[in-house]
Amino acid sequence: MNTDKNTVIGIVLLAILFAGFFYFTNKQQQAAEDYQKHIKDSTDRVNAAKVKPIDTVVLKQLDSANKVAAAGSFTTAAIGTEQLQTVENEVIKVTFTNKGGAIKQVELKNYKSSYNDKPVVLGGSAKDNISYTINTANNATNLVSNLYFTPSAVVKNADGSQTVSFSIAGGNGQAVTHVYTIKPNNYLIDWNINLTRADQLLTNGNLNLTWNWQTKQAEKTALYERQMSNICFSEGGDFDYISQKKEHKFEKQGQWIAVVQQFFNTTVIAKNGFNNGNINWARSLDTDTTNTLATVDNTSFSVTVPAAATATVPFALYFGPNDYKILQSAAPNMDKIVNLGRDMYAFVRPINVYIIKNVFNFFISFISNYGWAILMLTLFIRLFTAPLMYGSYLSGAKMKALRPELDTLKKKFGDDQQGFAMEQMKLFREAGVNPLGGCIPALLQIPIFFALYSFFNSNISLRGQSFLWSHDLSAYDSIFHLPFSIPMGFGDHISLFTITAVLTSFAISLYNMGNTPTQDNPAMKYMPYIFPFMMLFFFNRLPSALTWYYTVSNTITLLLQFVIQTYIIDHDKILAKMQASRSKPKVKTKSKWQERYEQVMESQKKVQELKNKTQNKK
Repeated sequence: MNTDKNTVIGIVLLAILFAGFFYFTNKQQQAAEDYQKHIKDSTDRVNAAKVKPIDTVVLKQLDSANKVAAAGSFTTAAIGTEQLQTVENEVIKVTFTNKGGAIKQVELKNYKSSYNDKPVVLGGSAKDNISYTINTANNATNLVSNLYFTPSAVVKNADGSQTVSFSIAGGNGQAVTHVYTIKPNNYLIDWNINLTRADQLLTNGNLNLTWNWQTKQAEKTALYERQMSNICFSEGGDFDYISQKKEHKFEKQGQWIAVVQQFFNTTVIAKNGFNNGNINWARSLDTDTTNTLATVDNTSFSVTVPAAATATVPFALYFGPNDYKILQSAAPNMDKIVNLGRDMYAFVRPINVYIIKNVFNFFISFISNYGWAILMLTLFIRLFTAPLMYGSYLSGAKMKALRPELDTLKKKFGDDQQGFAMEQMKLFREAGVNPLGGCIPALLQIPIFFALYSFFNSNISLRGQSFLWSHDLSAYDSIFHLPFSIPMGFGDHISLFTITAVLTSFAISLYNMGNTPTQDNPAMKYMPYIFPFMMLFFFNRLPSALTWYYTVSNTITLLLQFVIQTYIIDHDKILAKMQASRSKPKVKTKSKWQERYEQVMESQKKVQELKNKTQNKK
């Protein structure tokens, strides 16, 4: 007992020491970073004071001369003033700029940012552009994003779509025209690049696009949204993505590249495919002073253009939500941008695509509140898994009926663990108890949990849906904001749904402890408390939809166990059956697994007896 007590005290002291270590280490690191920033700011101010003022008039003249020289035969497009033009349909508001004849930003009408309550806008920063290089003269090239195009009026087509074009003309009959078509109720924008004298404008018939883009915070916390950000793409007709890596080089023909944040994405689709692509992408490291999530820097890909005097290069641009159904019709494999299971968790994707998604959508079709729909989904999952779960609950109930005898055996054998294990297996066999039956619920929860983790993290329909005290089921609920941040993933808030999930999980652990014999090993004794404690840290930043599901699922588990124990299982009947089994002649053969297990136990018992004899002789 003293040894167990000392072990527990030691574990607690170590935990306190580790917590103190992480706290003071983080504090010292922050102080060091602040000092370094102070030194850098001071140095920058001193260096700035030493720089001699530049004649801005001369600088502007030099800049204009350089622009005219780079424009070559497109002299009229070299100098200009940026003009903006807006075209919108039912779901998006597109702002075009004549500089580069490009899309400057896209506002999503049906979505608001959950951190500032303004419409979600994709693009719009000074660094955002999709451009390519053309030959403007002999030995001279220029990016079209540096040239000023002439815009046309918006044309409304018979099918309800709208078309706007931007064009520049060179002195040798060369011309470039960007034609954009926006369809009704559609997030996809067709973009055709029309080239006159394409053989002169392009080198070796290659249109080399360069993409620079930044994603901005749209959700409650930039930290979590940043973690959910990644780059998705189609290569060789197959879906792929990068999340931890910063670069990717295409070895096969590519079809599209998407800059993805938690619930939205911006995608460039090459309708005829592209070659020689390189992706350069990184999450923002300055997590405290900016709402930038990630940056695409000089990502490039090449489209082969047929050798002809005129050519049209077709693209499509997607600015919109990560909605599974919408992305299915945008381009092949784009629906996989919605992370319903990838890599080592790819086995849960069929569960999400064919079961959970359809069942959830069915409940939403007649239940307007998403929280109650999640409750119905939980009931469906528990009903679906009931046949497997019932056997495990039945086994647990039998274990509770056998606890008095197990405790008696424990006292009888004392420290003889091998002897106790053999008699315990014999007792289980007589009572018809499967000792591994209780593992089935835990094992069954693993794929279901990972499936729902992916589903609730990526389901945009949960975004902005309130339930009880949660204002957004796609983000964590917060009932109290802390003046500091707790490490190990806890954060600076307290989620009530996380608390309810932890408490119900803890209640299950306590309930199940009543079905097992008393443990002398402190590690085993306190094991049921470890998982609920870990949940407190892991779940506090997860979507409240997931923690609400876990709360409901745990509550159902407790109710089922109580009902089975109280009203279905007859403990006296189990004991009577066990006594009858004992009185019968032992004609039942043992399974090979039981024989091997008993042989191992017997061997370990003999080894232990030999060790005890050796120690007694000494």
